[in-house]
Amino acid sequence: MANGVGFLLILGCVFGSFLMSGGKMAVIFEALPHELMAIGGAAIGAFVVGNSMATVKNAGKGVMRAFKGARWKDSDYRDLLTLLFGLLTTFKKGGATGIEPHLDDPASSRLFAPYPRLLADHHLVEFICDYLRMMTINFEDPNQLAEAMENDIDKHHGEELLPQMALQTMADGLPAIGIVAAVLGVIKTMASIDQPVEVLGAMIGGALVGTFLGVLLAYCLVGPLASKLLSIVEDDCKPFVIAKTAIIGHAQGLPTQVAVEIARRMIPSSFAPSFQQLETTLDEAKNDLNAIPA
Repeated sequence: MANGVGFLLILGCVFGSFLMSGGKMAVIFEALPHELMAIGGAAIGAFVVGNSMATVKNAGKGVMRAFKGARWKDSDYRDLLTLLFGLLTTFKKGGATGIEPHLDDPASSRLFAPYPRLLADHHLVEFICDYLRMMTINFEDPNQLAEAMENDIDKHHGEELLPQMALQTMADGLPAIGIVAAVLGVIKTMASIDQPVEVLGAMIGGALVGTFLGVLLAYCLVGPLASKLLSIVEDDCKPFVIAKTAIIGHAQGLPTQVAVEIARRMIPSSFAPSFQQLETTLDEAKNDLNAIPA
């Protein structure tokens, strides 16, 4: 919704100011189809040539993510902390035997079942399950575990950023592609140098539409979408850091509730539950955990 309002504001102000200053939209409308074909076709072609097909496909999904916004809400962060509390408490009480059934089949686990939105994030679920499973086979050095988890997070983050980087590269190249389209218009104009001034003026105006479109698309469309996608990718990777913090705290021998509280402090301030809110949520979770065999 916010993106749509922003784009309407951009177009309204840009073209509104043009009309208010006495500009004529007929020149832009006449040049728009072939200029847009040249700029859009060249930009998309360069995008396909410069990136793998996986990145090209994910870039389309990335644009949709930029419009939808970050997936994680305040309730999701609270659910993640509660899930981590349940997993780590079960691990501490039942050891490897108690936790492994939940790690082997999260979809049917009573610990994961209350959180379908978390289960839908298979990367995060695999991350949590894999490292808890590693702890069941005597991966006892918290420093080594933290390093392994950080490397995994960096890898995932880098892969998530590939579409964003590709879109940003496209945005950076669009002004130059607009100049290419404008130069073609100038070449066309020079080939008609014997025409009246009125005709040449219209042709030069049409050529300059190419430069205008390249700059407009770069800084008012593709560039902002790439920036928005970067912010969303950063936000959607925070749950991995939160999970890592809680698991490392458990590996260091901290009480489970303390490990989860430290993880709570990694949540962005606008989404983080208060200490009392988390304590109330965990007290409710403790009652549910009593029904799960150790």
